[in-house]
Amino acid sequence: MVEELALRLHEYQAKALFAAHGIATPPGVVVTAVEEVTTALAKLATPQCVVKAQIHAGARGHAGGVRVVAASEVAAHAQALLGTRLVTRQTTASGLPIDALLIEAPVTAASELYLACVLDRRAGARVVLAGRQGGVGVEEGAKPASRIIDTLRGFWPYEGRGLAREIGLSGRAVAAFGELVTALVGLAVECDALLVEINPLMLREDGQFVAGDGKIEIDDNALFRQATLEALRDPRQSDAKDEEARGRGLQYISLDGDIGCLVNGAGLAMATMDLIAQAGGRPANFLDVGGGTTAQKVAEALRLLARDARVKVVLVNIFGGIVRCDLIAEGVLLAAADLGRALPIVVRLVGTREKEGRRLLAEGGLLGDVTQDLEEAAQLAVCRAQAA
Repeated sequence: MVEELALRLHEYQAKALFAAHGIATPPGVVVTAVEEVTTALAKLATPQCVVKAQIHAGARGHAGGVRVVAASEVAAHAQALLGTRLVTRQTTASGLPIDALLIEAPVTAASELYLACVLDRRAGARVVLAGRQGGVGVEEGAKPASRIIDTLRGFWPYEGRGLAREIGLSGRAVAAFGELVTALVGLAVECDALLVEINPLMLREDGQFVAGDGKIEIDDNALFRQATLEALRDPRQSDAKDEEARGRGLQYISLDGDIGCLVNGAGLAMATMDLIAQAGGRPANFLDVGGGTTAQKVAEALRLLARDARVKVVLVNIFGGIVRCDLIAEGVLLAAADLGRALPIVVRLVGTREKEGRRLLAEGGLLGDVTQDLEEAAQLAVCRAQAA
């Protein structure tokens, strides 16, 4: 399954947004060099600290990326973590670079809960999820309670209080939870977030809540009105090809297969990957060049795929509605001349100026790998990959 394209924020960035919306967070300081630790410790003035590696992946604690240490040991831990790569069960084998650490004062919690606001496209609304069990074991915990919200009418504290009671909260914690959920939903709406998650949500003895960790993902399609958040993007946390594709206006996500996919339209791209899998192959990527693509953009996309050493063949699947098939053919031929290596290209062209596109490909020597049938194209691509 392909994830939705989203801008992911670091924990410290998410917590800054939490604080701006009235959601309590532990006192913390971000450092990017060991030399900054002394100043950070002076600000925190606590005998113990939580040292957290800032990467775009979970399960950091199991991999040594989150440690509770004495203040006197923070510098040594910073030295050991900064500039390295952290591998967790949510990263690839190469891990992600640690360029920053969040140093926080510990929080004593009576219990740890789970709280999130998620955009559910099927429901056409945001959903608030809340569970009495949070922290590292949330995946194995009981199914969280949920409330579907209509963000056009807003969300009110009484709804949050009702949700609090559903998960077993009582006393002062109920009112505090209602206010917290209202703030969380407001943040999600204001930031065009696909996900705003607090895990663990720490409940203190006094009935107040503190966000122990935070995760925010912003819908890429809304970034045109979220320039401040766009500026928080950390390109080092993404695959280099993903970032290059984004800069070129391509919707691209790396996968682990060997058949490169170049398609116009997200739905068609998903169908293409399904047919490749059905034929016994594995797609190497999701790549949508969009409806208003150009020959140059197609050529850039093909060159991007060719630089992935895992890709053994490229399947170009175009339904020419808005886009013209002859422009696609021009782009394929433009790139084929300088891919830097022998790479089979299978092309499926159907739609506007299809005959002209097929003629251009035939003149360019690609006629043998051109078809009108999508299932045939997928099978042909799998055969080419297996032969390679």
